[in-house]
Amino acid sequence: MKPENLLQQQSHFAFGKNWLDYARKIDEAKISQAMVDLRQLSGRQRFDGLSFLDIGCGSGLSALAAVRLGATRVTGVDIDPDSVKAARWVFAKFAPEFPAEFQVRSVFDMTAAEFGNFDIVHSWGVLHHTGDMARAIKAAGALVGPGGEFYLALYRKTPFCGMWRGIKHWYSKAPPSSQRRARRTYIFLRKTALRMKHQDFDAYVQGYARRGMDFYNDVHDWLGGYPYQSIDPDTCHALLTRFGFEVDREFVRKSRWPLRGLMGSGCDQYAFHRVRHVA
Repeated sequence: MKPENLLQQQSHFAFGKNWLDYARKIDEAKISQAMVDLRQLSGRQRFDGLSFLDIGCGSGLSALAAVRLGATRVTGVDIDPDSVKAARWVFAKFAPEFPAEFQVRSVFDMTAAEFGNFDIVHSWGVLHHTGDMARAIKAAGALVGPGGEFYLALYRKTPFCGMWRGIKHWYSKAPPSSQRRARRTYIFLRKTALRMKHQDFDAYVQGYARRGMDFYNDVHDWLGGYPYQSIDPDTCHALLTRFGFEVDREFVRKSRWPLRGLMGSGCDQYAFHRVRHVA
């Protein structure tokens, strides 16, 4: 890894430790949910014969879902060595015969000349944590082959993004005891918000099905996700158009609630396809 990317890794929240913890919770139900979510985002029922690159592979669950859907060449990269360790562990358990490749690599180091092009490039909830989201999107998009597809999930912009950027910067550097207190506070506020909507917290946690994720791991992931950037759909469309893509599908939640984003900003999801090459 280049020295500047080692510094980047050290300046970022340690997502990998969270993914190592989560990886041990993965079971067939979580894999099935990840497959459902990947089908919905892609608009495909199967990935037979396609190559799949997962940038910011985390636990490797999305890459595993791609394998279960028929992808024949699967590569995962992550800047955090613990994430790569988690992904390799998950594949050793659930797909030991599949020749997936996982390595520690920054998206800013990746080129098509070295890695080749992929039919599908997938990066869910990652590129807004690089510190330079637009450049990261361009670098990731450059790995999409002609006519290929680019699946993204990016934090939606809300009036409270500045507040959360400050919270995340503090949390990512805070000692474990302070992080635990922050998680307890956040969970208490989430319970209160659900109660006001006449919803049961235990049922909410039990049914937590975002990409097969676990609620408590997700809380740590959200609070610690620094660097942090966000983007609105119109800006995202314009950016990807400039990089040679057109949108196929998007899953964007719109709300006029004045306190939108107070408890956090979820991800908007996009599926683009390449229409032209951009140098």
